[in-house]
Amino acid sequence: MKQPRLYLAFVRHGDYQQKDQVPSALQPYGLTNLGCEQAFESAIRIQQFAEEYDCEIDPTVVSSTLLRAWQTADYIAQGLQIPYQIRQTAKLVERSVGAAANLTVSEIEAILEEDPRYPNPPKQWKSDSDYKLPFEGAESLMQAGQRVADEITQTFSELSENAGYNTLKIMVGHGASFRHAAHILGVLEREEIRGLSMYYGVPVFFEYHPHETPAWRKVAGDWKVRQQASQHHFEESLD
Repeated sequence: MKQPRLYLAFVRHGDYQQKDQVPSALQPYGLTNLGCEQAFESAIRIQQFAEEYDCEIDPTVVSSTLLRAWQTADYIAQGLQIPYQIRQTAKLVERSVGAAANLTVSEIEAILEEDPRYPNPPKQWKSDSDYKLPFEGAESLMQAGQRVADEITQTFSELSENAGYNTLKIMVGHGASFRHAAHILGVLEREEIRGLSMYYGVPVFFEYHPHETPAWRKVAGDWKVRQQASQHHFEESLD
C-alpha cells in the first residue's frame, strides 16, 4: 500500500501590536488589521497548495499559545471554511527571555550591567543563537528551536502512524524559533539562520519523509531575506 504524503504548512503569525524596542517573545498583544488580512491571505495560499499537491487539510490547527498566533490560526481556519479546532501549545512560542519578559532591550542591558553576578551580554545578544540571558526561565534561540522541532517531530510521528491519505498539517508560530527548528530538522544550514526571516502570515511548506535523513524537505513558499540594517529590522531578529 502506498504511503500517504505528509506536509507541514508553518505560518508565522500576522502583523501585531508590538511595543517598540521590546523583545517580542512573550508580548501578549493581538493582531493589527493588517495582520488579520495577512491571516486570511494565508488561507488562500494554503488552499492552493492543498489543491496542487492533492492533500486534505487536517482540521486540527496547532498554534502557539500567544494571542497573535492563536488569532492567525483562527482566521486561517475560518478562511479555509472547514470544520476545525485549534490545539494550543506553549512548545511553539518564541524564545523566552524569562524574568525579563516585556522589558525593553535597554532595560535588560541596564539590569545586567548593575548586577555584579553577570557579565555584560554580547553586543548582538538578541540574535545570538546560543546566548541565554541569565534570568530565571530564559532560554537561547537554539533551545527554543529544539523545543519547536520536538513538537513538530512528535506531531508528525503520530500523524504518520494514523494518516490514511495525503495530509497537510497547519502549525502557527514564530519566526526565530521556527528558523532554528528548521536548522535542527535539517532544512537550513546554521549560517543561513541569521540571514533569513519569515513573512508575516505567509506559509512555508515542507514534506515529511519519516524513513529518510533528513526527514524534512522544503517544497514551497519563500523565506524572507533579511536586510542588513539590523536596528531598522529589530523585530525580525526576535520573532
